[in-house]
Amino acid sequence: MNTESSKVYEQSTVASAKVSKKFIHLPKFKTEHWMLFPSIVLLAIISIFPFIYLIYASFMDFMLSMDQPAFNGIENWKRVFINETFWASWGRTGIFTITGLLLELIIGVGVALLIYQLPKGRNLVVTLWMIPVFVAPVVAGLLGRFLLNSTYGLYAWLLGFVGVNKEILGDVSTSLPAVILMDVWEWTPLITMIVLAGLQSLPTDALEAAEVDGANYVQKLLFVILPLISRTVLVALLIRSMDILRFVDIIKITTEGGPADSTKVIGYYLLEIAFKFQDFGTAAALGLTMLFVTIFLGKRFVNFMARGEE
Repeated sequence: MNTESSKVYEQSTVASAKVSKKFIHLPKFKTEHWMLFPSIVLLAIISIFPFIYLIYASFMDFMLSMDQPAFNGIENWKRVFINETFWASWGRTGIFTITGLLLELIIGVGVALLIYQLPKGRNLVVTLWMIPVFVAPVVAGLLGRFLLNSTYGLYAWLLGFVGVNKEILGDVSTSLPAVILMDVWEWTPLITMIVLAGLQSLPTDALEAAEVDGANYVQKLLFVILPLISRTVLVALLIRSMDILRFVDIIKITTEGGPADSTKVIGYYLLEIAFKFQDFGTAAALGLTMLFVTIFLGKRFVNFMARGEE
């Protein structure tokens, strides 16, 4: 009896251990999901719900003065796409984006290569070079407007020596280039910082092999360094292209879209429709077009990087 009792006891102990093991892991699995639940809810509140509501508003006659929005079908979308200002704003945005990205890329990569070659004082130079990034865009716009003022601006005074005697931000031919250069001044250091991080992670054996083969600096730059940091450069361009499409701050402070709409990019046009004319239905449709363009560009960048990796 004692032997049988001990066997029964051992079997019951093993069974209870298996059951307890299952129940021990089950609460842990559930806890992990419950810990993620607040983040999922927060994500839905700040992104998914506003996105759905934006789609809803784009099909509504939604004015601030109205008591109740009314469904108007695709009128908002028609109002957006048949408007000449919409296409002209996208054209300026394209010029702004391509010119700004090219300047930021060339200057940012060039400065990163120069900083990378410094034997000493690299941290100090990087700190000083990064100062514009920490300046708020509104402050950058105020600074640019002050420096380009035809009466007391430093840049306007210097331009006077080469025969440029006019209000830079008040002229159709110079206002957009001036705003582009303000954006380049503020965000080129970000490109430099990202590229510099890529340069510091370069494999030394590849550079040493190029030196052993007798390659000069230009050859190392073209055939070793730039190919190795190309993905880093693409990431930097992706970050900036997503941000530059929403460019509004400096234009609002300096030109307010003028003169003669010469600086009215798509972001400022959206701001004008939403808060000046208070037509939130049309603004929602316009905002969705900006979102689709942003997603399209982001997808192209990602596919390009994937092809490069293959």
